[in-house]
Amino acid sequence: MLQVNNLEAVYQKNILALRGMSLHVPEGKIVALLGSNGAGKSTTLKAISGLLVGDGGKITDGTIEFQGEVINDIMPDVLVKKGIFLSMEGRRVFKDLTVEENLIAGAYTRKDRGNIKADIEKIYGYFPKLKMLQSRKAGYLSGGEQQMLAIGRGLMAKPKLLLLDEPSLGIAPLLVQEIFQNIKKINEEEGMTILVVEQNANVALSIAHSGYIMENGRVVMQGDAASLLSDNEISEHYLGIGKEGSKDYKEAKSYKRRQRIVW
Repeated sequence: MLQVNNLEAVYQKNILALRGMSLHVPEGKIVALLGSNGAGKSTTLKAISGLLVGDGGKITDGTIEFQGEVINDIMPDVLVKKGIFLSMEGRRVFKDLTVEENLIAGAYTRKDRGNIKADIEKIYGYFPKLKMLQSRKAGYLSGGEQQMLAIGRGLMAKPKLLLLDEPSLGIAPLLVQEIFQNIKKINEEEGMTILVVEQNANVALSIAHSGYIMENGRVVMQGDAASLLSDNEISEHYLGIGKEGSKDYKEAKSYKRRQRIVW
């Protein structure tokens, strides 16, 4: 469904943020994009969703293909209509609108207005807490509840490809597990294709079919989710979930040099 080919992107004309970034997202799958702060994960999502220009960035090389069509220079509102929706980092809900009004706002590009009520009820099925809070203004929700609402609002656009940017950010661990299990359920029941950017590698790979690890604007490792989780070296040196103290810093850097993949 999505193919990113050797993408380069800059901010403010001279800050190179993506350096030959490549990935593919098969239809109906969950793909996790992992890496530390500054690796280029959010920049990749902004490039795919058309929001990079509005953030002071620009694609300088490479292509982004969605269902076979190159979409490098297409405006964000047109991409939403084509089926790409980004749930941005920090949730970005409409705080002065109620939960239900936020969900209705997510459907603003749709023409099938008669199906909106039924789809709202489907969202409440995935996130029962939102049903209980449907008349509350979004600004009074907890961080986890706002994240559920942001995902639900994205689903209301009926996307073919849902992009999630750091859905676990600032959320209690128990709610993180609940949210990610719901993401998995949405994928299984709706067949929705999902690309999720996360720093919490363990929880992201627990629901993903495959994963990519970014470092300094490019992919340095890729594979199916189970392989990435089961490889102790990868887990420790790239994902931060290995055994503490089992390797020193020099060994970690040496391992990275041996294993790095440059596209």
